[in-house]
Amino acid sequence: MIAKNIAAMLHDGDFVNLGIGIPTMVGNYIPKGISVLLHGENGCIGQDKELNTPELFDTRESVMSWMSAHREETDTWRTGHKDLNNAGDNFITLIPGGCCFDSSISFAMARGGHLDAAVLGGLQVDMEGNLANWIVPGKMINGMGGAMDLASGAKKVIVAMEHCDKKGVSKIRKKCTMPLTAVGCVDVIVTELCIVEVRKEGLVVTAISPYITKEELQEKTEAPLYFADDMKMMLTLEERQV
Repeated sequence: MIAKNIAAMLHDGDFVNLGIGIPTMVGNYIPKGISVLLHGENGCIGQDKELNTPELFDTRESVMSWMSAHREETDTWRTGHKDLNNAGDNFITLIPGGCCFDSSISFAMARGGHLDAAVLGGLQVDMEGNLANWIVPGKMINGMGGAMDLASGAKKVIVAMEHCDKKGVSKIRKKCTMPLTAVGCVDVIVTELCIVEVRKEGLVVTAISPYITKEELQEKTEAPLYFADDMKMMLTLEERQV
């Protein structure tokens, strides 16, 4: 539901990066008739949907067999290639006209203000639009990756995250308590309960899930919320996207 609502925000011709986790699913819900150029930090433009082939991962043998059959420089961009992956390391295809390049070019795009939007996962977002999404204190990780570059370089930052953590604690907070990825970078927050814009006057709910009331939403949110006069209902998975 989060991914579907974010996909509906994108415009024809947008150049967008999708981060790890929920953001990678956005590419599966881009409306028909809309051409969105998806940027991969690992070096490509024109990512298409993830391969819907769960049988690939039944066994190690099935994965190795598929990779062996999809390694040539032919038309495997249409059906998948062992070196074509998204941020979640899932196999993808490319759209016609997609291209590949090295990581220095890819990060120049991210850092140089060329991305119309970046969709990132989040651990916490606060009232000032600060984002914490790269580390849970005390847990081992490989590093920040490209999160800082994307959060600072994209023209618009959309955070896709569940509304509360596993303990039921709100992830939309008055002040982030986890290490920050970037300061004042977040423009829009999308959870399964609402869509929130970070504005000068505060956090403004522009769309709400049909399954929750305003009062219930505020109870689940640490930061104070304002509700737009023209607040809409979020898309549900049952609704057709046009």
